[in-house]
Amino acid sequence: MMYLEPGCASDQNYGNMLNPDAIFSNNEMSLSDIEIYGFDYDYTLVFYSKHLHTLIFNAARDLLINEHRYPAEIRKYDYDPNFAIRGLHYDVHRALLMKIDAFHYIQLGTVYRGLSVVPDEEVIAMYDGSHVPLEQMSDFYGKVKPQTQFMDIFSLPEMTLLSCVNEYFLKNNIDYEPVHLYKDVKDSIRDVHIKGIMYRAIEADIEKYICYAEQTRAVLAKLADHGKKMFLITNSPSSFVDKGMKFIVGKDWRDLFDVVIVQADKPNFFNDKRRPFRKVNERGVLLWDKIHKLQKGQIYKQGNLYEFLKLTGWRGSKVLYFGDHIYSDLADLTLKHGWRTGAIIPELRSEIKIMNTEKYIQTMTWLQTLTGLLEHMQVHRDPDSQMILEEWKKERKEMREMNRNFFNAQFGSLFRTDENPTYFLRRLSRFADIYMASLSCLLNYEPDYTFYPRRTPLQHELPGWSDQLCTGTFRIPFLQETVQIK
Repeated sequence: MMYLEPGCASDQNYGNMLNPDAIFSNNEMSLSDIEIYGFDYDYTLVFYSKHLHTLIFNAARDLLINEHRYPAEIRKYDYDPNFAIRGLHYDVHRALLMKIDAFHYIQLGTVYRGLSVVPDEEVIAMYDGSHVPLEQMSDFYGKVKPQTQFMDIFSLPEMTLLSCVNEYFLKNNIDYEPVHLYKDVKDSIRDVHIKGIMYRAIEADIEKYICYAEQTRAVLAKLADHGKKMFLITNSPSSFVDKGMKFIVGKDWRDLFDVVIVQADKPNFFNDKRRPFRKVNERGVLLWDKIHKLQKGQIYKQGNLYEFLKLTGWRGSKVLYFGDHIYSDLADLTLKHGWRTGAIIPELRSEIKIMNTEKYIQTMTWLQTLTGLLEHMQVHRDPDSQMILEEWKKERKEMREMNRNFFNAQFGSLFRTDENPTYFLRRLSRFADIYMASLSCLLNYEPDYTFYPRRTPLQHELPGWSDQLCTGTFRIPFLQETVQIK
């Protein structure tokens, strides 16, 4: 188990438990080397209430009915916030939602057709096992292949809507093309954003949709007090960002930022060298001036990272950029430009709190013990031993299902399958130097703090269960011989 990071103000409150307010490190990084801090807006500087996903789901569902001519009966489906988790893959041609691990293996028991789980034997028959080849997986930016991955927090209502409409068609024996359904749902979710439906609703009732308690102003003020430069790059529009930031930070929020860029069209912003910046005036009108310098207090639209680097000179590892989307926010910055990256993973806090519960710890301890017993005792081929081994395998499977239900009844933890890291965690480990539940975690660390990744033992560096079971003084009678348990 990874324990809480030292140096956190609330260390003494957790003892040997995990700290949900800690920052976790994949790569060694000292904040003393960071001169410039960059931020995404949605789910980085601002967090939204549970009402937002219901709004997106309902609006997209209505667009399916009104503009794509889907049956009005799908309106009976409501958004279920407990159905899906981030990082799931969707088989576009088979209309299956599933969880895949870091080795491209499907976690059996987490494959859903509509709102119903697909039996393991059916999954194995469809995929000739449970492995999904690399060429069938989507690339960083969701280019549609047989398997596409949902990495955005905004994709939670999209996955749920897909599953609900699939469920309706299946229950009513309606013949449909899964590829068309996927595209129509994707377009409807997109239209909720680009047609301004979501933005207008939030602006009209900002207290309902925006959570004020994430201490964003305190984080920004702390960085400003220590002489750090700051910038904002977001895909959201100017007026929407302005109203949100005035609500969570204050009317003077722009004084804290050296550069503000809206409607950046990430991830194209990081790759497309052709689009120049445009200045946005106080009334939201785009100006035609040629941009020779990115000025503090101004708001800019579009542009590209190459022009940004040319105009600011903010290059390399002195820049730390925070975002919630591992691909469109972080991947290019670390792979192509050498910026340091921080991932905001809101789900982390709730998962850590679950991992700190006594029931979870007891379940995991016994699950590990069962696995060790199976590993050691599998050499015994007599009928009685084989019978007990089968009982242990059954119990282990039940324990795994119990462990999954601690987090999400359908798909389990965001970060693990039964034993392996998820595909989501694999990408998080690759593209984020540090990760945390929210920016407020930064308040627990000094501006010169160094994050050191934990040295995780490799499999060949750990003593085997067989060795541990064969030594020690605690004995468990096992059929024809005695097994020693440490």
